[in-house]
Order: sequence, then structure tokens, then C-alpha cells
Amino acid sequence: MVDKAELEAQCEETRLIIEELLEDGSDPDALYAIEHHFSADNFTLLEKAAVEAFKLGYEVTDAEELEVENGVTLMCCDVISECALNAELIDAQVEQLMQLAEKMGVNYDGWGTYFEDPDGEDDEDGDDEEDEGERIH
Repeated sequence: MVDKAELEAQCEETRLIIEELLEDGSDPDALYAIEHHFSADNFTLLEKAAVEAFKLGYEVTDAEELEVENGVTLMCCDVISECALNAELIDAQVEQLMQLAEKMGVNYDGWGTYFEDPDGEDDEDGDDEEDEGERIH
């Protein structure tokens, strides 16, 4: 069972992220790439969690190594959905993915997204270039 205090802290963080985005002028009607962060010190565990997240309908990035402050190397990946900046919807994703992370023995490290310019034009030329926007969280 997911720690209730930890879940409440994540839900509070969700509201802060949304508030900051909207205060900065991000498009309230845009669809956002919500990047939930998983990490583990064991690649096999992370891979199994990623497969389960994919089965739940999420897009999953390839695992990458990340060296943290004490010299420990973790394997990390993002579990991505596309949705509106709706706190209740994101809260449901957070809870679902926190439960999955706990079940699979990996860490759920929160989520982040990018600023969406309300005056930006749609990318109609088919380029697959990464957004150069500022990442929030």
C-alpha cells in the first residue's frame, strides 16, 4: 500500500507545478507531456516496471544511467502520458504509478512537464525535434 503521506505530498506538488505553469503563462488548454520518473539501482527491476507501465497505456523512455550525489549510479526512465493540466487526472496517474513502483521494487520520483506557449504554432512540418521549452520539475 502506498504511503498516504507520500501520496498527499505528491498531490500537493502537482498543484504547485500546475499553479507555477499557469502563473508563467503556459497554455491552460494545451495537452501536456506528463513525465513520471522511475529509478532503481537494478536495471532488471526497472525494465519490468517499464513493461508494466507500458501495458497500462503509458509511453516509456529507454533507461539511462544517472549518478547521484553520493556516487551511486541509478537506472532511470520516464513513464509518459499526454493530458490536460488537470490535477485530479494527474493525481490518479501518480497514485497508479506509485502503486506500480512499490509493487515492482523501484522508486517513483515525481513528475514534470514543459511550458506550453499559448501563442506557439503547431509543428506541422513533421519534425521530431525535442521541445526546447523549459522543463518544470
